[in-house]
Amino acid sequence: MLRTVARFALAALLITAGLAHLTVLRRGYRIAVPDWATRLLHTDKDMIVVASGAAEIMLGAGLIALPRERGRIGAAIAAFFVAVLPGNVHQWRTGTSAPGLDTDARRFGRLFLQPVLVAWALWVGSPARSTSGRTR
Repeated sequence: MLRTVARFALAALLITAGLAHLTVLRRGYRIAVPDWATRLLHTDKDMIVVASGAAEIMLGAGLIALPRERGRIGAAIAAFFVAVLPGNVHQWRTGTSAPGLDTDARRFGRLFLQPVLVAWALWVGSPARSTSGRTR
């Protein structure tokens, strides 16, 4: 039961964040994209924000809509959270503000949230154990 609630909560978080990337916080997130990411991916900051927002929406929706793929989707979400960590580190090191991350303390604290998000994604994606010890 707790894992199900956590799965729906993570899905809601991802979908909400993805929608924010595409709408109200889009400009603010562009500010936070490091220049090296645009060179590495051969694109502009807006495209990175849009692509990451779309990915978040798809991953969140998939976590709910595709229960048989929960393990793969949980791993993909964890990989997504790992993939954005270098940008979070860059944002902290350069002192670049973004929505909700407008102080050094908040940017630094955000770095410690990343492993929690990875663990959350892996946990909700792992098979639940029944009381008899079998996986469901």
